[in-house]
Amino acid sequence: MAGMCCGVVCETKTPSTVERSGGGQRKRRRMEIQQLKLFATAASNDGGWRFSNRKRRKVENAVQSSDVNPEEFGSSSAVLEPENSRFGLTVACGKRRDLEDAVAVKPSFCKTNSPSSDDLHFYGVYDGHGCSHVAMKCKDRMHEIVKEEVENCEKSIEWTETMVKSFSRMDKDVTEWSSCASSSTCRCELRTPQCDAVGSTAVVAVVSPDKIVVSNCGDSRAVLCRNGVAIPLSTDHKPDRPDELKRIKEAGGRVIYWDGARVFGVLAMSRAIGDNYLKPYVIPEPEVTITERTAEDECLILASDGLWDVVSNDVACSVARMCLTSQVVPSPPRSPGSVLNVAGGESSDKACSDASILLTKLALARRSTDNVSVLVVDLRRNL
Repeated sequence: MAGMCCGVVCETKTPSTVERSGGGQRKRRRMEIQQLKLFATAASNDGGWRFSNRKRRKVENAVQSSDVNPEEFGSSSAVLEPENSRFGLTVACGKRRDLEDAVAVKPSFCKTNSPSSDDLHFYGVYDGHGCSHVAMKCKDRMHEIVKEEVENCEKSIEWTETMVKSFSRMDKDVTEWSSCASSSTCRCELRTPQCDAVGSTAVVAVVSPDKIVVSNCGDSRAVLCRNGVAIPLSTDHKPDRPDELKRIKEAGGRVIYWDGARVFGVLAMSRAIGDNYLKPYVIPEPEVTITERTAEDECLILASDGLWDVVSNDVACSVARMCLTSQVVPSPPRSPGSVLNVAGGESSDKACSDASILLTKLALARRSTDNVSVLVVDLRRNL
C-alpha cells in the first residue's frame, strides 16, 4: 500500500509487517546483549580467559564481527601503527544527545633529556560537560603544553611538578578562551553563551620505556593490567570522597545530593578543567601517579566514566587481556613504520582496537547512559 503526504509517496506498512520487523530487531538485540553478557561473565571469573576452544572461537568471532558503525557510535575506532606505540580507541555517543568526549593519542610526541633520549608517548581521554568545547581544546592543546614543560626541564624530569604545571596552564588557556568567548566583540568560532559553565575531566598518561605517568583530574580513570591483575592508576574525584568533601567545605562550598553527590547540586565531580563559575570548590589540580614498568605489564586502559559506571576494573582488564592474548603469534622484528603481522594478517593494534570496541559495546549493553570513550594501549615487550 502507498499513501500520499505533502506530495511525497511513502510506503504504508500493515500492523503485522511492523510487528514482524520490530520483533526481528528486538530479537537480534537480545541475542547481542546475551552474547556480551556471556563474554563478560567468562571474563570476570578467575581465569576466565582459559575457556574451551569452542567458547574461545565463539568470542573471537564476536570480536571479529564487532565492526564500528559510525551511525551507532558517533566516531569510528582508530588503529595506527607508529613504532613502539600499539593502541586502539573507540568513542561512542551512546544514549546522550551530543558527543562531548574527546581522545588524544600522540605517539613519540617528545623525547626525554636523558642520554638515551627515549621517546615519550602521550594518551589522553577528556570527558566534557556543558558542551564539547573544553574537551576538544584539551585534545588539541594539552600534549603541546606537556611537551613544552618536559623540554624546559634541564635535568631529570620531576613528573608531578611537570604535570601539575601543565594542567594549570591548560586551565588558564580555557579561562582566557572563556573570557574571550563571553565578550560581545568576540569573533571566535567556538563562541558560546555561558562559557563559564563549560568544563572537562582529563586523564592523561605519558608512557616511556621505563615509566607510566598518569595525571587525573575528574572521574575518568586509568587502569593497568599487570599479569592479569587490574591496578588502578588514578582515583575518581567525586564530591563525596572524604578528602574532597573536606576540601570543598573548607573552601566554603557545599555538596548537595541531587541524583548523586554534586558540588552545589550541579557538578558530579570535584576536580575539572574549566568550570570557572565553581572555582575554588572545583579545581584543575591533578593527582599524579608514577608507575615503574615491568615485564608483566600487559595493557593500559584509559576511559571516561561512561565505561567505569557499568564495568569494573577487573572485568575491563580481563576483556582487554583476552583480546590481546588470543591473537598474538611470534613475529620477526619490525622496521619503523612497518606493520606487525600476526595470524590472519592482523596486528596487535587490531587486537587493541577489538578490545576497545568490545568494552564499548559491553558498556552500552549494560545500559550506560553517558558517552563512552575507551583507549587500550598495548604495553607488552618483545612481541
